[in-house]
Amino acid sequence: MGLFRRGGKDAVTDEVSDGVDAPVDESPADEVDELDEVVEVAAEPFERTGGPWDADEVTDDIVRVDLGAVRLPGVQGMELRMEIDKATDTVSAASIMLDGSSLQVQAFAAPRTDGIWDEIRAEIAESVTQQGGSVDDLPGPFGRELLARLPIRTPEGRTGHRPARFIGADGPRWFVRGVLTGRAAVDPAAAAPLEKVFAGIVVVRGTDARAPRDLLTLTLPGPGNPELTASDAEPAAPSFDPLTRGPEITETR
Repeated sequence: MGLFRRGGKDAVTDEVSDGVDAPVDESPADEVDELDEVVEVAAEPFERTGGPWDADEVTDDIVRVDLGAVRLPGVQGMELRMEIDKATDTVSAASIMLDGSSLQVQAFAAPRTDGIWDEIRAEIAESVTQQGGSVDDLPGPFGRELLARLPIRTPEGRTGHRPARFIGADGPRWFVRGVLTGRAAVDPAAAAPLEKVFAGIVVVRGTDARAPRDLLTLTLPGPGNPELTASDAEPAAPSFDPLTRGPEITETR
């Protein structure tokens, strides 16, 4: 499901029709200054009450695995799998495997003040429905989320369905999407440890300019994680479909 794409509606084009004079601003200087102040206030990042967190917001001493744009808190017994984009040879996603469940995490650039989870959620729902699945938009621990039943082909050649929970969090100039599969998609007790991981994520957005929905760069863990190195990686086909997983590298904690 290629659900994260650059949309054209964020682009703004100023056009002046032939023969039509542009309006002249005759506002006093003090009114213009007041308008500038209003615009500046409106550009401030919105407030949030829970994680995932921005790097500038974190003051705790939780140990996290540094994956570049994302830092993940560790959980005893988890396996960390890094998924590689074959076309670009870059890390496209991180997946945490724990007790028969998984949480796939990806981070994206977003506008400074407007969240994009509502739009993305609607696109995911439409895509799943078009492929023959079904979706419920429900409240969850991180706000609205999707409980999807994704169509799959069984080994016997029949069509079945696999549950998946799509969760998301809007932050200052970034968005994080998580996909829970396995037991965690339907069992709250199994989901709780992975929900805690998602809530403890720290996003390192950086200051560079990026178009909304650009995938933020993930990296392999550094020398502090000797069991997981770049030489272990094998390219995987890029995909946003949680049912399709390419070759991965794994670290067991």
